[in-house]
Amino acid sequence: MRSIHRVAAVRTAARATGVGVVAAAGMAGLGTTALAAYFTRRVLTPDHVKPDDVVIHDVDLAADPPTVTLGCTDETVAPGRYGLWWGVRDGGRWPGHARVGEVLHADADLVVRELLAVDRGRLAAGPARWNQYYLSGTPDEALGLPYEDVELVTDVGPMPAWYVPAAPSERAGACALLVHGRGATREECLRAIPVAHRLGLDVLVPAYRNDADAPSDPSGRYHLGDSEWRDVEAAMLWAVERGAREVVLMGWSMGGAIVLQAATRSWLADRVRAVVLDGPVVDWHAVLDHQSAVNHVPARITRMGHTMMRHPLGRRLVGLRHPLDLRRLDWVTRAAELRLPVLVVHSDADEFVPNAASLALGRARPDVVRVEPWSQGRHTKEWNTDPERWERVVGEFVAAALSRASTG
Repeated sequence: MRSIHRVAAVRTAARATGVGVVAAAGMAGLGTTALAAYFTRRVLTPDHVKPDDVVIHDVDLAADPPTVTLGCTDETVAPGRYGLWWGVRDGGRWPGHARVGEVLHADADLVVRELLAVDRGRLAAGPARWNQYYLSGTPDEALGLPYEDVELVTDVGPMPAWYVPAAPSERAGACALLVHGRGATREECLRAIPVAHRLGLDVLVPAYRNDADAPSDPSGRYHLGDSEWRDVEAAMLWAVERGAREVVLMGWSMGGAIVLQAATRSWLADRVRAVVLDGPVVDWHAVLDHQSAVNHVPARITRMGHTMMRHPLGRRLVGLRHPLDLRRLDWVTRAAELRLPVLVVHSDADEFVPNAASLALGRARPDVVRVEPWSQGRHTKEWNTDPERWERVVGEFVAAALSRASTG
């Protein structure tokens, strides 16, 4: 009997231990799932809060050239030309803006940069926000160009856009559509308007769903290009209905992912003559893997998030109404499907969207994809480091594409 009791006790303990192991494994699985859902939601959720990230220590207007002294950060020591916003935003507008040029002096704490212009407000010591676009405001305020605020008809509601027509005597019957990146604003596109106008292109700069000044997606989530392209299609239709016979698409960062979808999925894709991409996302897997490594998130967590997005049930955990398959946004794998001439400007120094996928796309399709080498410039800041070269490269590429299309 004692032997039987001992055997029963061992079996009971074994069962209890087994239940504990299974429970612990289950809890670990739930923890992994929760982490994957959390980090994936962060990628998909719009965040329009833009806190101050720069400290202005001194402004010397009497110096030759005038200077502004800033706290030292990775952004403030970067080569090129940039902007500064300051004050309390009102309706999406910063009351103060200035433009700064090259670094004149830097040490571990402070950076002295050339002060090129104060566009509005009074520049003084205090908190500010770095403006990677260099320009700020509407096309009229930033470039002195007449424009119209127009509305596009989309499936999520009226979508605001800037229409900046070329001079009537120079119009080429084509329109350039400029698409900003994730969490950015239409101001990101201002830098490209002058080169488009020199080619005789009208310009349309649309917002897209989940922008601060635009309707939200029904889920309130970004779809990383998989739904936003419809807003670009609406912009294409607007341009075509007003006489544009040809369209050029330009996109920065996630805007690159968006225009690639529009150029290949829209019923108006036959009007597109060229695609220009700046610091683009051509493979979301690579971008998210990089961000996971930077933020010390285990790769398995990120990959689980990828699966959740496309799973009929898992997508609910990350807030999506419809599945999102990142494989449809992977243009390295889908390179054979490209038919249009594509220019990619992507810096070796891009810290946010590494250019390895862009280089791979260029190697896969050298017949239609041109990757312009660029050694300097953080994410989407190639223009900032060498605006003359950027405008020359883009202008020559678009002009050649339009010429081939007209003879072809």
